[in-house]
Amino acid sequence: MRIRGAWFVAVGVVVAVVATALLLVTRAGADTDRCTRFRDAADDRAGLVTGVGADLLVIGDSYSVGLGVGAAESWPTRLPGRVRVGGFSGSGFSRGASPCGDVSYAARAARDLPESEIVVVEGGLNDFDQPAAAVEDGFERLLARLDDRRVLVVGPAPAPERAAAVPAVDALLADLAREHGVGYLSMAEADLPYLDDGLHLTVEGHRQFGDLVAGALSTARQPGR
Repeated sequence: MRIRGAWFVAVGVVVAVVATALLLVTRAGADTDRCTRFRDAADDRAGLVTGVGADLLVIGDSYSVGLGVGAAESWPTRLPGRVRVGGFSGSGFSRGASPCGDVSYAARAARDLPESEIVVVEGGLNDFDQPAAAVEDGFERLLARLDDRRVLVVGPAPAPERAAAVPAVDALLADLAREHGVGYLSMAEADLPYLDDGLHLTVEGHRQFGDLVAGALSTARQPGR
């Protein structure tokens, strides 16, 4: 009986190990598929250039890409100038915001930056569970790569799914923008319509978001370096 009991225990351990391994493989596969979709969406959005005038680059997350509504309806289309978008869904200031590798804003800025006179950096919603030190590090690395370009940082909107975390992220980004002498637009009090997921904006939400950013661009200041 002791041998049989030991055998059952051993089988139970093996089953648990196999189940855990299968779960990890399944999650890894899901993340891989999602990251591939995000990269494809980022490439598609990068190919859409709107407007005329001074070159303007938007660095951002799924909001800038237009996840849930389509690139042509995304808020950067409301901005003045010749607008290009370097967006990646799920990304943020910190390296750890995304499970798709280092797609942080600083890591992507070097690739997306050429010829842009004005840079709008939108995000923070995906940094909701990241340490403040990681967000600060990403913010500083990003600004170091933006050199003396005109910069406006746009904080996270109070999406219902993450509304509780938005005030802390918003305050941190506002402090960092002030310390580095760049413009900051808080979206923490913006009353915007969201999709059923409680995270992403509707078409009307994108329109309102874009108009708020467009209105704030005139107050963006040169980095104080």
